[in-house]
Amino acid sequence: MELAVFTTGGTIDKIYFDKKSDYEIGDAIVGPLLESMGVGFEFVVEELMKVDSLDMTDEDRGYIVERVSASSCNRVLITHGTDGMIATSRALSAIQGKTIVLTGALQPAAFAHNDAVFNIGGSVAAVQTLPNGCYIVMNGRVFTPENVKKNLEKNRFESLGN
Repeated sequence: MELAVFTTGGTIDKIYFDKKSDYEIGDAIVGPLLESMGVGFEFVVEELMKVDSLDMTDEDRGYIVERVSASSCNRVLITHGTDGMIATSRALSAIQGKTIVLTGALQPAAFAHNDAVFNIGGSVAAVQTLPNGCYIVMNGRVFTPENVKKNLEKNRFESLGN
């Protein structure tokens, strides 16, 4: 299996500088993480952008769709900010013949206690086993774009039925 990994920024790659919460989006964590874990498959990482998903535009989403569509890989993992993840997953749902999984983090990977590694691990397993389609993997669960919401009170993703 060969996996295409696209990074777009978001909390997963944020680096905070002081108590005022000034931050920048740093280097993507996913490539070094997969290398350090000694994964048993080939992967290629492409940084598409370093954008907080609150600032992501329709043009940005169009570019993501374009790059994923053009990829020769039929298994795709995208790291993405959680606030715009659902909108991007809906845009990507039009792509046929690929398994696409979006994931991110509610706490930056640079923090001692974070969900980044857990979410990436779940996403790697999901992208290898799910049928073609577009999915969001967060908080130990797999969601489809049409049946997911971000619950800000509980700081997690849930099915619309929850």
